[in-house]
Amino acid sequence: MKTSLRKWGLRSFAAIAFSFFAVQASYATIDLYKFDSPEQEQQFKELGQTLRCPKCQNNNIADSNAELAQDMRHKVYEMTKAGKSDQEIVDYMIDRYGNFVTYDPPLTAGTLVLWLGPLGVLVFGFGFIVLRSRKSKVVTEDNSEEWDNEHEERLNALLNENKNEDGKVNK
Repeated sequence: MKTSLRKWGLRSFAAIAFSFFAVQASYATIDLYKFDSPEQEQQFKELGQTLRCPKCQNNNIADSNAELAQDMRHKVYEMTKAGKSDQEIVDYMIDRYGNFVTYDPPLTAGTLVLWLGPLGVLVFGFGFIVLRSRKSKVVTEDNSEEWDNEHEERLNALLNENKNEDGKVNK
C-alpha cells in the first residue's frame, strides 16, 4: 500500500512538472513567415530592422518581444505579401504610430523645438549673465565717483565736528 501510494505521488508530480514545462515552452514560439519570393522576404527583414518599436524605444520591431512589435511585424508581413512598397509600409506605420517609429524622423516644427530649444535657452542664459555683469560694473563705477565727491566732504565735516582741542577724536 505504501509503495503504490509513493508511485502514485511520483507519477502525479512528474505529470504536473511536465505540464508546467510544456506551458512554458508554448510561450517561446517563434513566428514563422512564408513568402512568395526571396525579394519579399528581404523587404520584410529590412523593414523589421528599420522600424522602431514605440514601446521599447531603442529596439527595432524585429528584435522586440513586445506585443505591439509583434502586431507591427504581422502588419508589415501582410503588407509585404500584398505587394506594398517600402515607402507605403513606412508611411502607414508613421500615420498609425507617429514619426517615432523611424530612426530618422523628418524635420518638422516639433523636432526643431526639440533640437534648438536647449540651444536657445543656453544662449539666452549666457546673454543674460553677460548683460547683468556689465550692468553691475557700470553701477559700481558710478557709485565710486559719487563717493569721491560728495561723501568725502561729508566724512571730513563729521570728523572735524568730533575733534576736540587736542586734535583727538571724541568717542
